[in-house]
Amino acid sequence: MANNWNIPDWLEMEVREIDKVCVYCGSELKSIKVSKKSTASWEHIINDASIITRDNIALCCCDCNASKGQKQLSAWLKTTYCKERGITPETVAPVIKQAIENGL
Repeated sequence: MANNWNIPDWLEMEVREIDKVCVYCGSELKSIKVSKKSTASWEHIINDASIITRDNIALCCCDCNASKGQKQLSAWLKTTYCKERGITPETVAPVIKQAIENGL
């Protein structure tokens, strides 16, 4: 395992293939050498690190991940952070839209 979250290699490769931009704000994910805020960060959509499925693992920027923290997705989408950046249920990536449809 090449990550700290016990994400299997096959799932990590699948997620990295799909999530080229932040699943929340859509910004390009950059190397930490370029920008800490826009560096790729593992996101557990449901805040439970034991749920390691494609429906719960995604890549987002460090800025969004830090803002979301332990907040429930539906509550976080109502925050000033999201409002200021135009992050809405309609603008997020498909994996996040699916989580919203599932009532998260």
